[in-house]
Amino acid sequence: MATIRKRGEYQWEAQIRKKGYPAQSKTFITKTEAEAWVAVIESEMVRGVFVSRAESESTTLDQALERYAHEISDGKKGVRQDLYRIRSLQKLPLAKRFLANILSTDIAKHRDSRLSIGWAPATVVRELALISHLFNVCRKEWGMHALQNPVELIRRPVIKNDRERRILGTLVYCFRDGALQSEELDELQMLSMHTDSFELPFFLTVAVETAMRRSEILSLTHKDVDTKKRVARLADTKNGSSREVPLSSKAAAAFDALPRQLDGRIFTMTADAVTRAFNRALSRARSAYEEGQKGALMAGGLSESQACEKIAAAPFLVDLRLHDLRHEATSLLAEIFPIHELAKITGHKDTRMLLRYYHPKAEELAKKLA
Repeated sequence: MATIRKRGEYQWEAQIRKKGYPAQSKTFITKTEAEAWVAVIESEMVRGVFVSRAESESTTLDQALERYAHEISDGKKGVRQDLYRIRSLQKLPLAKRFLANILSTDIAKHRDSRLSIGWAPATVVRELALISHLFNVCRKEWGMHALQNPVELIRRPVIKNDRERRILGTLVYCFRDGALQSEELDELQMLSMHTDSFELPFFLTVAVETAMRRSEILSLTHKDVDTKKRVARLADTKNGSSREVPLSSKAAAAFDALPRQLDGRIFTMTADAVTRAFNRALSRARSAYEEGQKGALMAGGLSESQACEKIAAAPFLVDLRLHDLRHEATSLLAEIFPIHELAKITGHKDTRMLLRYYHPKAEELAKKLA
């Protein structure tokens, strides 16, 4: 049985009570809208397809995000990143909207807005993934069964962040004892020479020798590493699977050279501290490289402006990222191990991802042919 009554001067309240269903009520601006809503709900009840929309029509995106933060994000490994995205979303006008009123067009506009202010496609995709998961949790676990997921109806930005950056080596000039001297060095050696962090050089060695992720290296304790058998055991990884990583002699030596800590940890640095130390060393190393190269080029007869122009075009220590060490290590290991063994070492569940690291030369492949 339906009842429509006027509330105040400008609102109409519709109520529906039917045996076997929870009572439904909703407020409208006009009586016509209220009558139309009643007709739809009663028709669905008669046909046995009615699903209550009450909760999704009274829960804002902001409220749902807050509940998601406490009930879902707290159980994730990437809880910090999740909470950062949630707080960012809660500041938007869209967060004040009721879940049932958020359409795919609203999500598409939000996507375009993020991209227009310079967000990377990968960053936008991760935020959309969180929103999509939120709507799915609301529908499947929080009783909002009639709620549709608007993210499923829009295009995701195309991610084009494949990197083939390898560690470079070059002839580096520097002033020693008042004289210009040269030495063949690679970028990691330069970073190790220009850092004030005791642990960073060892971290760089382990990273480029094992292909382990930053978080995996920092999670290691002395009981996880057997330098005699040259094996590191990772109990908790990004993809949720444990694995054992073989250690080269250089990696084993790096572990042995680090002092033992009372808490059992091998590296005392946090993830953020490693990144900051890496970036500081990169800046200092590049400055030292430019200074030495400038001196060498000017000694060779180039003017200062010509030397600076040539140095600016040099790729050494430019656009180098910490994660490039994992790419470098995987590329080197791909020359030694078949792809199924490589996947066990690096922790990739999809071997197709490893094809990014395998770059054989055509002439080398031709030698394998009869």
